[in-house]
Amino acid sequence: MNVCSYEKLFLIRRNHFNKRMIFFIFTPRQFRYKSKPFIMNNVLIKNLVKQLQDVQDGDLWLDETFAKKIDLLTEEQAFTRPIPEVHSVAEIISHLLEWRKGCILKLQGQKSLLTVESPEDWKSNDELKKIGWKKLKEDFYASQYHLIRLIEVKDDSFLTQKYLDTRDTFQYFLEGMIHHDLYHLGQIGITVKLLKVKQLVK
Repeated sequence: MNVCSYEKLFLIRRNHFNKRMIFFIFTPRQFRYKSKPFIMNNVLIKNLVKQLQDVQDGDLWLDETFAKKIDLLTEEQAFTRPIPEVHSVAEIISHLLEWRKGCILKLQGQKSLLTVESPEDWKSNDELKKIGWKKLKEDFYASQYHLIRLIEVKDDSFLTQKYLDTRDTFQYFLEGMIHHDLYHLGQIGITVKLLKVKQLVK
């Protein structure tokens, strides 16, 4: 069978189904669309990808995204703690980045050593200033890109697979990342609000 585009194969299948009630099963190798294999059973994966994209820079019902909150912040604003007890935006973004990197390792079947006790979990402003706000943002956005590229070609059965010798599934980690993102998106909102109160952000 010659390799055709996904759209053409879909029409062929639909016409056969309408006329003869015949089901055809196509293997992923037979589907080529924009250089990506067509996965027939990935409804849950697509939903998770959409949620990850929306929290980053999409169209959420809550009308807030990371892009809206952090893209216009200056270097000084990003590294400022409005009060000593509240993390700076840069510290929060670094924290999110480290846990995304850990999640990516786990989804690849590798061991992540990151814990809430790890020094990488919450890096200080002084450490992060050496990296710079621009690079930190770039790495943060890149982590989401790599995470999505990793899972978007998977079948939904991937979600039920267990991480190494634990009882935790990959779905558990991915949903956890989304919950984690939303929690700290709200935290960033509080930090930015306090910066505005102190007239450090317009």
